[in-house]
Amino acid sequence: MHSPGTPRAPHVPDSYVRVRDAREHNLQGVDVDIPRDVLTVFTGVSGSGKSSLAFGTIYAEAQRRYFESVAPYARRLIHQVGAPKVGEITGLPPAVSLQQRRSTPTSRSSVGTVTNLSNSLRMLFSRAGDYPPGAAHLDSDAFSPNTAAGACPECHGLGRVHRTTEESLVPDPSLSIREGAIAAWPGAWQGKNLRDILDTLGYDVDVPWRELPAEQREWILFTDDQPVVTVHPVRDANRIQRPYQGTYMSAHRYVMKTFSDTKSPTLRVKAERFLTSSPCPVCGGSRLRAESLAVTIAGRTIADLAALPLAELANTLHGTSEAARVLTEDLTSRIAPILELGLGYLSLDRATPTLSPGELQRLRLATQLRSGLFGVVYVLDEPSAGLHPADTKALLTVLDRLKAAGNSVFVVEHHLDVMRAADWLVDVGPLAGEHGGRVLHSGPVAELAAVAESATARFLFDDSPTPAREVRSPRGELKVGPVTRHNLRDVTAEFPLGVFTAVTGVSGSGKSTLIGEITEELPGVERLVSVDQKPIGRTPRSNLATYTGLFDVVRKVFAATDEARQRGYGVGRFSFNVTGGAPSGGGRCETCQGEGFVSVELLFLPSTYAPCPDCGGARYNPETLQVTYQGRNIAEVLDLTVESAAAFFADTPSVTRSLTALLDVGLGYLRLGQPATELSGGEAQRIKLATELQRGRRGHTLYLLDEPTTGLHPADVEVLLRQLHGLVDAGHTVVVVEHDMAVVAGADWVIDLGPGGGEKGGRIVAAGPPGEVARAAGSTTAHFLARAMATS
Repeated sequence: MHSPGTPRAPHVPDSYVRVRDAREHNLQGVDVDIPRDVLTVFTGVSGSGKSSLAFGTIYAEAQRRYFESVAPYARRLIHQVGAPKVGEITGLPPAVSLQQRRSTPTSRSSVGTVTNLSNSLRMLFSRAGDYPPGAAHLDSDAFSPNTAAGACPECHGLGRVHRTTEESLVPDPSLSIREGAIAAWPGAWQGKNLRDILDTLGYDVDVPWRELPAEQREWILFTDDQPVVTVHPVRDANRIQRPYQGTYMSAHRYVMKTFSDTKSPTLRVKAERFLTSSPCPVCGGSRLRAESLAVTIAGRTIADLAALPLAELANTLHGTSEAARVLTEDLTSRIAPILELGLGYLSLDRATPTLSPGELQRLRLATQLRSGLFGVVYVLDEPSAGLHPADTKALLTVLDRLKAAGNSVFVVEHHLDVMRAADWLVDVGPLAGEHGGRVLHSGPVAELAAVAESATARFLFDDSPTPAREVRSPRGELKVGPVTRHNLRDVTAEFPLGVFTAVTGVSGSGKSTLIGEITEELPGVERLVSVDQKPIGRTPRSNLATYTGLFDVVRKVFAATDEARQRGYGVGRFSFNVTGGAPSGGGRCETCQGEGFVSVELLFLPSTYAPCPDCGGARYNPETLQVTYQGRNIAEVLDLTVESAAAFFADTPSVTRSLTALLDVGLGYLRLGQPATELSGGEAQRIKLATELQRGRRGHTLYLLDEPTTGLHPADVEVLLRQLHGLVDAGHTVVVVEHDMAVVAGADWVIDLGPGGGEKGGRIVAAGPPGEVARAAGSTTAHFLARAMATS
C-alpha cells in the first residue's frame, strides 16, 4: 500500500516488445520478448517464419494500431491489411517498414523521384538558377519532365522518340511486295489484303522493292492517306471470292497504331522490331522544353546535373553561388547518406526499373535517415541484398545511426556480418514451413552457439576449414565484347565453358551489364537459360502451381477420378479462373470469382478484405469441392506444401518430377497455391530454375543467374549450390553474378570488375581461379575472397 508521506516511484515503461501467441502463417503460438532501442536481427532458413514474425506480426500490428488512431474518413483512403493472428503485443512503438518490393516499372520513376532529391534540385533551379536576360521566372514544376509545364512537347517528357525507317520496314529490298518485302505488314489475310489493294491502285507488286521509284516507296510505307478501293481478288478454282471494299494503311501507320493501341504483348513486341528508338531531336533526350533548359547553375542545365553520378553532383554543388547556399546545403546533406551507403555511382535520372531491389531499399533507407524520426521501430528486409562485402560496413554504420537517434531497428537478414553486429538475435526454425515456426533463441548473439537445433549457429560460429574443391578444367571459352555500354568501356571478357564462373565486383561496377551481353547468338552458346528475379506473376491468380505447369497435371488427376467422370467434369472444371458460363460449367466460386476473398465496404470505415462468405477462401464452388482424390479436394491439395504434396502424389510420376525439382532448390516449404504476389525475388528465381530443371535437358546449356543467393540462408545456399554444381558436372556451363564470398570461393573461375562503382568501375580487375583472384592487387573483392577461402 502506498503511504501518503512517501514520494510515488516514477513509472518505468517496459523496454521490451513482448509478443504472445503469434500464429501468423507457420508460426506455432510464438512467445518472444525483444528489447527496444537496439539492433535486432531475425534469422532462420528460408520459410522458417522470421518474416512472418517481423513483418506479418510485429509490423502488421503496429500498422493496424496506427490506422485505428486515424480519423475514419482518412482511414478509407489507406489500404489496410487485416489484423495479424496474435494473442497480444505490448510495448510496441509506431513502425516504419522498408521491404524489398519491386516497384512497378515506369520510365518516369527515377532515383530522383524515389529520394525526393529531384524536388530539391528543381527548387534550386527555380529560385537560384541563372536565367537568360529578359527570361520569365519559372516555377519548380517547369523543371520536371513529368509535368505539362516542363515536358518537351515533341517526346512528351520521355526523352526518346520511336520512328520507322525504310530499312526497318523493308529489311530485304531484293524481294518484291508479293514475296513479302514489307516485313512490317501483318501476316495472313490482312497482309494479302493490303497487297491486293496496292495492286488495284496500280503499283507493281512483282518487281524487287529496290526497283520501285523512290516516290512510290515513300507513299507505300509512310502515307497518312487511307484510300478505299474495290478489290477484285484473283479467283481460286475451288472457291468463289467476291469483290470487296478495301482500305489501305501504310506500313508506318500500321506499326505505330499496333505499338500504341494493342493489348497483345506479342503484337507489341513484333511492332517494336520495326521501330528505331532515338533521342528526341528537339530536347536531345533531356526530356525538358527549351525554356527550362535555358536556365543553368554553374554553367550546367538541370538535365546535365541530373545525369551526373551523385558523388560528382555533390562536388559540383559545393562550388555554387552564395545566393544558393541554403538550398545547396540541404541538397548535399540529403545526398550524403546515399553516398555513405555506397550508391554514389547512381544518377538522379537513373530509371527505377533498372535498379536492383537492394539498391532501391538502400535509397529508401537513406531517405529515412534524413526524416529525423525517433522512437519508432524500423523493420528492414535484407538491407544487405545486392551489397558487396566492402559496402556492408557502411550499411552497419547507417543502421547504428538510426539506432543512436532513439529508434529500434529490426532486420530480417541472412548476412553473417550483419548478424555478428547485432545487439540481439532472434533465430526462428529449426526448418522451413510446418517444420519451423518456433523461436529457437532470443538473446545476445554469442548465446546462440549453445542452441544445438539452430541451422544459423553452424555458420555463425564454425570456422573450421572445409577441404578445398578441385577446380574444373574448361572445355572451350565464350568471348564477350568488346562492350561499350553504361560504364563499360571497350571491355572484352572470356567466359570458360563447362565450368562454374562467378562474376564479382562492388555495386555499380558493371557486372549485370557485362552478363547482359551474353546472348544465344554468340559462338559457343547452343542454348541459353537466363534466370532472373522478376516476379512470376503480378496477380494472386498466378501461383507456384500455375507457373511450373504443375497445376495442369493436378487438374488432369482430378478430372480422371470416377466422381469427376460421372459428373462430366473436365479439366477446366478444376481451374479457379474458369467462369460458370464456360461450356462445361466452371468450377470457381462466382461470389469471389475464384479469388478466395471479397472486399467488404463499411460505412465510414475503410474497405477491408475478408474470406469469401460462400467458399470460405477455398476459391471453388461446393459441387467442385465434392470431388476428392485420396481424400482431399482440389482446394485442400493447393493448400499443401511442396514437401507434403511430394508424399501425397508419390504414385503420380508426372507430378513428382515437378515437386522434386522444387525440393531440390530448397522450396519445400512453399504452398502449391501460394500467390505470386507473396513470393520474394529469390523465391521467384528459384521457381524459374526448378521449372527449367524439370525439363529434359537437350545438349549443352549455359545457365545465367543474377545473384541467385539473394534472400537465402547459408544452409539454403548449400542446397542451391549442390544443384548448380550438379548442372556443371552434367556438362553444362553456369555463370552467376554473386556477392556471397562462400559461393565465389567454390567457383572454378572468377571475373572481378571494378575497382569501384559507376565511373570508377567498368574494368576487369582480375580473372582466374578463386585462389589467384584472392591475391590480385587492386581488387576490392580480393581481401574478402581470401578471408572466405581461409574459413571455407
